[in-house]
Amino acid sequence: MRLPAPRWSGGKSLFATLRLRRTQRAISARRLSRQALSNIVWAAFGVNRQKGPFGLLGRTAASASNSQEIDLYVALEQGTYRYEPALHRLLPVAAGDLRRFAIGRGQSSAGDRAPARLIYVANIDRLAHSAGFMEPGLNDPLVQQSYYYVDTGLIAANVYLYAASMGLAAWFHNCDKSALTRRLRLRDGQRVLFAQTIGHPANGEASRPG
Repeated sequence: MRLPAPRWSGGKSLFATLRLRRTQRAISARRLSRQALSNIVWAAFGVNRQKGPFGLLGRTAASASNSQEIDLYVALEQGTYRYEPALHRLLPVAAGDLRRFAIGRGQSSAGDRAPARLIYVANIDRLAHSAGFMEPGLNDPLVQQSYYYVDTGLIAANVYLYAASMGLAAWFHNCDKSALTRRLRLRDGQRVLFAQTIGHPANGEASRPG
């Protein structure tokens, strides 16, 4: 899916955005424009400079040794895509609607109609073979886990801030990891971690700050 260039103008100031940041589970079925999708994935983990640490591209969220081990998948009604940041485009991964799997079992159904769910997937090999400075313990599974959880949180925070700045609703939550692993055809070194729903707030529906 071709995306327009991210649009960096508009939105609220940083401090206004921080005041408005919250979790909103009541999200309407109204579709996001292609421009909005472009802005969301770029804000999440896009390329913001050509020369980042260790000679690699710089991204909008930090990662351990700039390993950039988190892949961002976007589940839409027509299919699921993987974000390719260097070319700023969405590559098709799976046909059909997988949004129902990008939420944990037994969780609230308030966001079921939402147009998009982001799925965070860790690529462990990128941590173990980072081009940057190899921090002590980076090959240890427990240390790796601590890094990819933190790195996911940094990306999800960007999405929350973008949503607050642009008047959108966002909700970070668990997902059906086993179902997504199968349907996205992930390799052994990849781990489904969490998901994040984003869309327009549902009018007249209560939202719960979080």
